[in-house]
Amino acid sequence: MAVAVAVAAAGPPAAGPPRPDLANASLPTAARPGKPPNFVVLLADDLALMDLGTYGGEAHTPNIEALAIRGRIFKRHYTSPLCSPSRAMLLTGLDNHRTGVSTIPEVIPKEHVGKKGYSLSFEPGVTTISTRLRQRGYRTYMTGKWHLGSGKGDLPNAHGFDRSFVLDASGADNWEQKSYIPYYATAPWFEDGKPATLPKDFYSSRFLVDRMIDYIDAGDAQQPFFAYIGFQAIHIPVQAPEEFTRKYADTYREGWAAMRKARWQRAQAIGLIPQGAPLAELLQSLRRWESLSKGEQALFARHMAINAGMIEAMDHHIGRLVAYLKRTGQYDNTVFVFTSDNGPEPSDPMATSATMELWTRANGYSVSADNWGEKGTYAFIGPEFANAAASPGAMFKFYTSEGGLHVPMVIAGPGVAPAEPSAAMTTVSDIAPTLLALAGGTAQDQAFDGSSLVPLLSGASETVRSADTAVGFEVSGNAALFKGSYKLVRNLAPYGDGVWRLFDIASDPGETRDLRKAEPARFDELMQDYRAYARRNGVLEMPAGYDSTQQIAKNTVRKMAARYAWYLLAGGIAIVLLVYGAVRWIRRRRKAWPA
Repeated sequence: MAVAVAVAAAGPPAAGPPRPDLANASLPTAARPGKPPNFVVLLADDLALMDLGTYGGEAHTPNIEALAIRGRIFKRHYTSPLCSPSRAMLLTGLDNHRTGVSTIPEVIPKEHVGKKGYSLSFEPGVTTISTRLRQRGYRTYMTGKWHLGSGKGDLPNAHGFDRSFVLDASGADNWEQKSYIPYYATAPWFEDGKPATLPKDFYSSRFLVDRMIDYIDAGDAQQPFFAYIGFQAIHIPVQAPEEFTRKYADTYREGWAAMRKARWQRAQAIGLIPQGAPLAELLQSLRRWESLSKGEQALFARHMAINAGMIEAMDHHIGRLVAYLKRTGQYDNTVFVFTSDNGPEPSDPMATSATMELWTRANGYSVSADNWGEKGTYAFIGPEFANAAASPGAMFKFYTSEGGLHVPMVIAGPGVAPAEPSAAMTTVSDIAPTLLALAGGTAQDQAFDGSSLVPLLSGASETVRSADTAVGFEVSGNAALFKGSYKLVRNLAPYGDGVWRLFDIASDPGETRDLRKAEPARFDELMQDYRAYARRNGVLEMPAGYDSTQQIAKNTVRKMAARYAWYLLAGGIAIVLLVYGAVRWIRRRRKAWPA
């Protein structure tokens, strides 16, 4: 069945092909009766709602778009605002606090360390979808970012994965085995639970797909498989082969305000948001494009070009995996899930740390408009372009405004009936129960916090939850609660003010009109719902004055002090011995001097 393309009046993005019309697409599927489906879960890192061509973005993503045409697009999919909590929720179907991964090590305050729900690795009794599927006879494989702990019993081999090649860090270089921030001494990669070394020809997206193909190819073809790839794209440092990045050289030269407005217009044209929905307010602390020098403008436009190229490179290698599955006759019986762990990354490392420039140089990185994303590039889009990428939503990663939580999701394969893109609210916790149900499993009551999407995917229902169901999110004090079309939200420093606000997301997806005073009864109702959510899941209050950027700095200092404690101690001892030796030498010389 044909797929309608984007409304012509919207104008296609500079570097991409025609986009599916999210309002009118009709989507085919295929199935193989009598055999459990394979599963491929593809998780991007820091991808905004509209970064994909499928969702009106600038990047050329034909392979993900092909999945969207075969499957179903989701217009209201939500995740947590930070990577590890989202990954824990995806793998378990539980709220992040119930998994033990309430936040990440980089930003946790010392008051929360070691508390229940804040161990930052899966706690006893938590069961992953990989374990559940393996119990049903599935082969289970993972490659890519883990970031859920690497202590005893923390890695994927202890949580239901037969084979795995993973990174236990928030990010790393995409070309070499090295750290991207001072918090990490190196890039901690592990294969099947043991420290691993990357090949010399490593590029993250290519390698992760190659290794996954190797795992699938070596397995028993009579068994279904679960394959989970956690891409590094598009986490800092943003890097990609030049063949993917140069085509976007002119795409972002007009700056972040122009990009932000253009995405908002396209979002309306393709039915992602209602016509006339107001654009998210610009954060007052962010710079205006016109205030930058020509050199700074060139640098950030280049960083965005690399960002788009890194998305396209990921899509290219996803296409290689799809081609392999088609060639081996496994494609038609494979369910694909593509989504992102959170919204776009706002960090500008050079602006937030006085020592970061020295550190990058010492570690072989260059921050320059002359680089196109190859080895040694240290690119990042910064808060202004992150805010633009999150359009039509507000803010970005780490915050519970729409820019941090609202991300793309595409599901394709057997069991996904032809239908228009879904406007039902879905969450990252829905993925695990959905896969288990598609595999023929049944869950005990309360086994998951998420809900199976099978009734929606099969066409039996157009909703997942009733309008009376409250759905909460919280990471490091940034919190949100959804109920029907309403959203309660609070964001802390440095970009938030800690004030609770109420929005009608259906008519105001940009969160521009606070309804707290206009609808006090509804505000109180959602506040009660949030308090119940926090009690039920063991959410801890943040220390007074908590600021995530300040906490990162403190935790980095602690980490480095612990890492180099022996060096500092040895250095101190050496200095003492040198001083002692010098004093002894002077005293002996004095005794030898003639009176």
